[in-house]
Amino acid sequence: MDHLPHGGDWASFVAEYGAVPLDFSASVSPLGTPRGVQAAIATAAQAVDRYPDPLCRTLRQAIAGLYQSIAPEQITVTNGAIGANALTMLALVEPGDQVISVLPTYQQHYSIPESIGAQVHILRLREETGWLPDPEELRGLVRAAGGRVKLININNPNNPTGSVMEEPLLRELVEIARSAGAWLLCDEVYRGLCHQGEAYTASVADLYEKGISTGSMSKTYSLAGLRLGWVAGPAELWQLLSRHRDYHIISVGRLDDLLAATALECREAISARNLAICREGGRLLEEFVANQPRISYVKPKGGTTAFLKYDLPLESAQLCRKLQAETGVMLLPGSALDVEGYLRIGYCNDPAITAKGLALFHQWLQEQ
Repeated sequence: MDHLPHGGDWASFVAEYGAVPLDFSASVSPLGTPRGVQAAIATAAQAVDRYPDPLCRTLRQAIAGLYQSIAPEQITVTNGAIGANALTMLALVEPGDQVISVLPTYQQHYSIPESIGAQVHILRLREETGWLPDPEELRGLVRAAGGRVKLININNPNNPTGSVMEEPLLRELVEIARSAGAWLLCDEVYRGLCHQGEAYTASVADLYEKGISTGSMSKTYSLAGLRLGWVAGPAELWQLLSRHRDYHIISVGRLDDLLAATALECREAISARNLAICREGGRLLEEFVANQPRISYVKPKGGTTAFLKYDLPLESAQLCRKLQAETGVMLLPGSALDVEGYLRIGYCNDPAITAKGLALFHQWLQEQ
């Protein structure tokens, strides 16, 4: 599949139009850097003349607190979740392997195995099933692969739709993966941002002996600029990843390490603040959809993004370019996620900015 950028290229808009856009296209959480982390930056800056701890011992201890059964020794720290996903797939997948990936999701989950030479089977998520994977369809894909599946890739909470797989569904997917002897990788970068009930979903790393959780500081903790992520999984996976990591990154930056650990120490306060912003943004988006006949959606249950279905005779990329040029509002076309006819919107900006952007979008739709 062709590579398309996944949003957030505000610099191109500034270069072309000389103004800063209202950017709702990126999948990062634009909730603002936590104050405690801001205070730690000055202290951390004094230590950049020295190499960091290559094993990230303090940080791994903090990350382990996000899981029920994962020890610090089972965590590999990487450059962002993109590094976590790439490192895992490069370590596990070989040419000729059978891989299953949900779609829509982050493109790397199906494109990296494809680039290695694996045969990738797509498990399509559908609006009519709430953008949740159908276990029967997954079983069918496993059968089509002759029961020989190396890796199954899922994403929870899901980007771009905001759907959330509850523990019973996750356990059903685990059993399907176990029947095939497959690794089950769940990209959990939005874990901690479920809007109702428990903020943290169950993790596949806690549910399955071959479960792999990838996460990052970008979404739930509003620290995308750190470029810090991790892989949590069984000890045998850590040993395999460690051999590959030495040739890829060796260590993350000293500032990244310290600031991430600081944020995780304050994760309950950060999560409470960010969830409040998500809920208010979700309320504004729900109000917008209710009053806009050309837009419909499945209300997101987690994360910071939603997938909007639109009723206009325009391809999604064309619509987004036109909207951006005429209003300064940036959305992500569904075609960037290989699903035409939809738009991804990040709705967890400052509520005043979200309200302004939605008002401009509403007015623009009325004029089409």
